[in-house]
Amino acid sequence: MARKPYQQDSENHERWLISYADFITLLFAFFVVMYAISVVNEGKYRVISTALGDAFGGKNKNPANASSAIDPLIPLPTLIQKKRAEAMRRERERLTRLAQDLSSTLAPLVREGKVRVTQNSRGVSVEINASVLFDPGDAALTPDSKEALRALAVLLKNDPHAVQVEGHTDTTPIKNALFPSNWELSAVRASSVVRLFIDSGVAPERLTVVGHGANIAVAPNETAEGKARNRRVAVTILSALPDTTTEIPTR
Repeated sequence: MARKPYQQDSENHERWLISYADFITLLFAFFVVMYAISVVNEGKYRVISTALGDAFGGKNKNPANASSAIDPLIPLPTLIQKKRAEAMRRERERLTRLAQDLSSTLAPLVREGKVRVTQNSRGVSVEINASVLFDPGDAALTPDSKEALRALAVLLKNDPHAVQVEGHTDTTPIKNALFPSNWELSAVRASSVVRLFIDSGVAPERLTVVGHGANIAVAPNETAEGKARNRRVAVTILSALPDTTTEIPTR
């Protein structure tokens, strides 16, 4: 039987279309992914905004309308700054109301110049002259001072802020069996105030005691009046949102 002559297949010049189609498909997929990444996810943006508000002291009181309060065009750092500024404004207002209540409660002593109530970025400070609280060279609270401190404790008891109690003395040396130096005297005086606060219902974990001795004077120690001014106890209600600090690199 005669063999059929072999015929070579003609070359296909359109094979490049297969590679081209694959390339176009991959390119399309790439742009779809890039578009998906670039689109703002409003749901996630809303969650972040709500979390930031809660973290900086705000509460999302109307979740149903939360999306209307969010502008997706606002950069996230700007949103954080606005949230923090608003939280700090509310915190200052709360502390101002507390300072007014403290001034009103201690009004007789304020008028006599024995108590000073001030407010700054650190919080609210109630500075009480030691003559109101203690006998000279002693750290036991006098009976009359306990009434004023209990009135102060009533205001602090239900307040959430941390409280730091600082004792201060003048430069007159002291050295006896109870107080080897002004360091011990200032620390024990501050501790006496803290113990009364705890007995009056202030949570112990909110309280801190610091003894400064004669290191932080507010008046010259060369005069009797200046020394009397320096002998004091400062009760500071610390702000929950202190001013931010900037870290300075060492290199």
